[in-house]
Amino acid sequence: MTKSFMSFSRLVARAALVLVLAISAWTQTAPPDRPWMNTSLSPDQRAELVLQQMTLDEKISLLHGTGMVGLGPVSPLHAQSNGGAGYVVGVRRLGIPDINMSDAAYGVRSSGENGRYSTALPNNLASAASWDLKEAYAYGALIGRELRAQGYNMSLGGGVNLTREPRNGRNFEYLGEDPILAGRMVGQVMKGLQAQHVLGDLKHYALNNQESGRNAVNIIIDKRSMRETDLLAFEIGLRDSEAAGVMCSYNRLNGDYACENKYLLTDVLKNAWKFKGFVLSDWGGTHSTAKASAAGLDHEEPGEYFYGEPYKKAVESGKTSTAELNDHVHRILRSMFATGVIDDPPQKSVVDVEGGFEVAQRIAEGSMVLLKNEKALLPLDAARIRSIAVIGGHSDVGMISGGGSAQVDPPGGNVIMPPGKGATVWGKPVWFPTSPLKNIRAKAPNANVEFASGEDIPAAVALAKSSEVAVVFAYKWETEGADADSLGLPDSQDALIAAVAAANPRTVVVLETGNPVTMPWLGQVNSVLEAWFAGSRGAQALANILFGEVNPSGKLPITFPRHEADLPHLTIAKPDPKDVPDSATDPDWWTKTLEGLPSFDTHYDEGLKVGYKWYDAGNKPVLFPFGHGLSYTTYAYSNLKVQAGNPVRVSFTLANTGKRAGAEIAQVYTSLPASANEPPKRLVGWSKIQLNPGEKKDVTVEVEPGFLSIFDVDSNGWKLVPGDYGFQVGPSSQTLPLKQTVSLR
Repeated sequence: MTKSFMSFSRLVARAALVLVLAISAWTQTAPPDRPWMNTSLSPDQRAELVLQQMTLDEKISLLHGTGMVGLGPVSPLHAQSNGGAGYVVGVRRLGIPDINMSDAAYGVRSSGENGRYSTALPNNLASAASWDLKEAYAYGALIGRELRAQGYNMSLGGGVNLTREPRNGRNFEYLGEDPILAGRMVGQVMKGLQAQHVLGDLKHYALNNQESGRNAVNIIIDKRSMRETDLLAFEIGLRDSEAAGVMCSYNRLNGDYACENKYLLTDVLKNAWKFKGFVLSDWGGTHSTAKASAAGLDHEEPGEYFYGEPYKKAVESGKTSTAELNDHVHRILRSMFATGVIDDPPQKSVVDVEGGFEVAQRIAEGSMVLLKNEKALLPLDAARIRSIAVIGGHSDVGMISGGGSAQVDPPGGNVIMPPGKGATVWGKPVWFPTSPLKNIRAKAPNANVEFASGEDIPAAVALAKSSEVAVVFAYKWETEGADADSLGLPDSQDALIAAVAAANPRTVVVLETGNPVTMPWLGQVNSVLEAWFAGSRGAQALANILFGEVNPSGKLPITFPRHEADLPHLTIAKPDPKDVPDSATDPDWWTKTLEGLPSFDTHYDEGLKVGYKWYDAGNKPVLFPFGHGLSYTTYAYSNLKVQAGNPVRVSFTLANTGKRAGAEIAQVYTSLPASANEPPKRLVGWSKIQLNPGEKKDVTVEVEPGFLSIFDVDSNGWKLVPGDYGFQVGPSSQTLPLKQTVSLR
């Protein structure tokens, strides 16, 4: 009894001390009438304290936006916004600020409209080609800083839909075809962004892999396949970043819209993954009140068609419970506290333009992929070369960028729209004022560098014939809202390249694309460099690579197929045109869209076989494989050792056997036991290693057990299949010189 009493006394004393310390911290950091401003409390505790003080109307105000011009009714309250894509009225009497959202995939959108400047980073797929987690963090941090400088506190970037359909118009916004690469990269982007005290978000959840009929398409896929592919990318990204938001997508999934899909939003996201943030709809992606709320949708954008007055009535009538409402509001408040947007609100300031240029150029240099380089045509020798033909792609004045809601305004305007520089217009290509011609001339001051537009093919051929080297720029614009008709280059560019290559065997092709393209002229040219949509300093980065001041190190995050006939889907399923309301002629188009368009199906029968896994499983040759990328030096792999454990450790030696310093992205793949019924191999890890000429390094890649597991539908969980695992290491998914089999249990 004495011992029990003493133990109880100690507990009481300890509790009293904790209470005194808590009260002390409280009184030092929070006003008496706002205890939630005490930063020593957890985000959940702070959110709950605010929630207890809120009226029903105040709670409802956090569940929806205030409209967007061009997308249905706009509330008068929207006039108080920062001019971004979304605006949520806060609870000012309680110190809860408004949420000002901006699209920000590869930079802050619509800055020109607001009289501001934004850095355009290389597009998101380009950043994935760097395979560089540190640079992914820098990518997000830059966007976060520029959002804050413009008064925003939430980003609508974070695209991580896998490339199931390589003609998808938004693939340039995403991070490739592999869930582990895409998930880990987006996790660092969001981590860097939220470190700037900005709400981050991952999108478009989930299986939004085509733009054709995106508001109506019903994606049909089995649970195992979605969990091991598209959903796995989201799972990893959320785990690594603790992103505040997840944006549900337009499409239906197995019958239900993504934004009212209980399996997606509650069973997986909130229950299995323990997601603590909030789910917001894509713009116009909400289609119900009670069903969406019960499924797990927390917030409607851009307006309040379902989550305004109808939601209030649903709560008052008991159709939707107060507990359900409070959960939605709690998640939003918690996210605001967790990311620091309440304690450290943004203050408008001047963007660091030069700092943004530096980051954009560095990432561009690390992301460009040298696809082909016969006879070591590249790098060009500025000291020896006497004439260069620069042809096509408006490369005299600029480089193209990706369109839609990701579009960043170029400083001074679109450099090719007549007369002179033009405005950024939805549905029209935009070229940034970063001139390859100017930068090539700067690198080769002793050479005669001339330009031909390529519109007159005979004139371009004549210039190529008279030059030592021809550099042809080819582009393919990609944009939200439209899928490509094919993988070919538009505007007779294939014919231009073939003609130039026939006239000059020393031809370099620079590709500015956000997707793979077919290359019927590939056998005729010496070198091909994928520059992607290279951003504000793309031309400077490109010139540094062409002339060898930077050794290319990028690797493909996406397979380049030989032919469209090799794709999992020969054509993209599309809606019946009569089912698509025309916003230009139908005054009710927005209401029809919100209330639901007729469904049509896309079957993802390829299941687990996304990207390189599809080509591996079908033994289909490709143009360039996932993970491929050349260098101006050479590397040798040796001494593979695989140590079973948690994690599995894959060790090997990498040597630079060439004459230039460089960075190699060494990739680790694994073949699972036959009983797992998996594609032939999967990426499970990688390391980016800097090496000087002749230098060797011992490298160890730790492989998470989860990356070796399969999703078991029967047990609704991940499991490691006992058996032999074949580990393979090398420079690409199809060049893997090191192999070792290890038994795992």
